[in-house]
Amino acid sequence: MSDIFEELQWRGLVAQTTDETALRKELSDGQVTVYCGFDPTAPSLHFGNLVQLVMLRHLQRAGHRVIVLVGGSTGLIGDPKPTSERTLKTKDQTAANVARIKELVLPFVEFEGDNPALLVDNLDWTAPMSALDFLREIGQHFRVNQMIRKDAVAARLQSEAGISYTEFSYQILQALDYLHLYREHGCTLQTGGQDQWGNLTAGVDLVHRAEGASVHVMTTPLLTDESGQKYGKSEGNAVWLSADMTSPYAFYQYWINVADSEVSKLLKVFTTRTREEIEDLERSTQERPHLREAHRVLATDVTTLVHGAEATAQVQAASQVLFGKGDPAEIDARTLSDATAELPGGPVSVGTTVVDALVITGLADSKGAARRLIGEGGVSINNVKVTDPELSLGEDEFLHGSIALLRRGRKNLAAARRAAS
Repeated sequence: MSDIFEELQWRGLVAQTTDETALRKELSDGQVTVYCGFDPTAPSLHFGNLVQLVMLRHLQRAGHRVIVLVGGSTGLIGDPKPTSERTLKTKDQTAANVARIKELVLPFVEFEGDNPALLVDNLDWTAPMSALDFLREIGQHFRVNQMIRKDAVAARLQSEAGISYTEFSYQILQALDYLHLYREHGCTLQTGGQDQWGNLTAGVDLVHRAEGASVHVMTTPLLTDESGQKYGKSEGNAVWLSADMTSPYAFYQYWINVADSEVSKLLKVFTTRTREEIEDLERSTQERPHLREAHRVLATDVTTLVHGAEATAQVQAASQVLFGKGDPAEIDARTLSDATAELPGGPVSVGTTVVDALVITGLADSKGAARRLIGEGGVSINNVKVTDPELSLGEDEFLHGSIALLRRGRKNLAAARRAAS
């Protein structure tokens, strides 16, 4: 075993531990079984979950046994928010989210080979338990005076809305997961976000009370940018891991556009690049910032991890096309649609002249101005220069039958979206 704890600290992935000295020793002495839980409160995982998945990835690569838990039961309750009661999902909604999340976690850790990860659903052991058994066997180990000191619970108790018994019991349900995994799989380490400390340590306490055993918790810090804002927001929207909620193109662009001062930190957290590689990329950012080499490595590595190499290659090709390089016909329909979604444009029919299309899409104020632009060699369609002002847009100009890329000069780009005939 390598000194994985030291590496995780260097990568900025360790915020708190219950007993750092003991945990360091156990991680270096032999295989530790570790788990992290993901609640299906949405039909996708998000940026914050990605930190935990990368943590599990590092631990498995260091030889430790990983359990990925999807919260089919805890998702029916919901982790208490400090401000208000959650709207409970239906059982069908939760089951659908569970199924999607089980698929989403597959790329991050290995589920085959010599040290396969285990994928579990906590509904499997909570659903068969009666309310009386739950209260007698699990509830007896909890003290209400300790439970109300948890940050989210304490905040809610001070509010007008208060807190329901349903959400108050969430920490008991989550703690039950740790006890079950300890008993069934010898699990002795749970990871999670720093803001989950109270819920995580409830599991440590339960295992100690029920089994007399000492187990561990290790949390990751909340990642913030240079302005102090949480990472994982893009123009007010969450950065999701599902392609139908945040497209691979938008996902890639999120990473490529992080601040220079933040890219090294994010390379450490989200990639498996070595210290030497990251130090080289740091030097590149300092000495040749215009090349944005570190940004491209970060965006490529993380997008490949989440969406796969093929989707990443398509995204990179689309990015080149939008900068006037490459053949847009080589981009698949979905990536083309994602890459042009926020471009200005308008509906253009087959047979419309380039002059009219420039006016329709806002690249020219008038037909006269459009003709002058063409005469000066400043107009292209799908990155091919236009020289004839009488040229009309044919079927072939509409990529995948839907979009023609019009460019004025180097930086002004618009999408002519094929009008319904």
